Amino acid sequence: MPNLSDDIEEYIKQQLERAGRIFETSRRELADLFNCVPSQINYVLATRFNPARGYLIESRRGGGGYIRITRLDAESAVKIIDRIRAAIGERTAQAEAENYILWLLEEGFISEREAAIMRAAIQRETLAIELPVRDYVRANLLKAMSLALLPYCQTENNR
Repeated sequence: MPNLSDDIEEYIKQQLERAGRIFETSRRELADLFNCVPSQINYVLATRFNPARGYLIESRRGGGGYIRITRLDAESAVKIIDRIRAAIGERTAQAEAENYILWLLEEGFISEREAAIMRAAIQRETLAIELPVRDYVRANLLKAMSLALLPYCQTENNR
């Protein structure tokens, strides 16, 4: 028996198919349609329509806000993920990681709060393990955080 998240996902996929790979709506519109709270829509978007699954989400909150879901072709999704992995590398020193976070902040992809959280996660004091393992772990954390932020990076950069 499908649950609410499955129903929302199926509806969005049908709309994408009809619209030709780009579907634009609002959280409120979807929440009203499925008689749920907007956070349920956020959950479905974050877990089922992310870059790892071949989607990009652009959005703007508030009055006149929207959600634009774009189905990427496999090549585009792979390129985005590969660019992030290449930018970070296999292992990353703390200074390099902080420069990457600073770049994300300066470009408007992340907020000061997100930058602070990312910095805390990659500090040598937080990653209390010996080199070179610490640099591998730091790189993997940074890649994971970047991929998790990717749908929201589109949002922040397009305001």
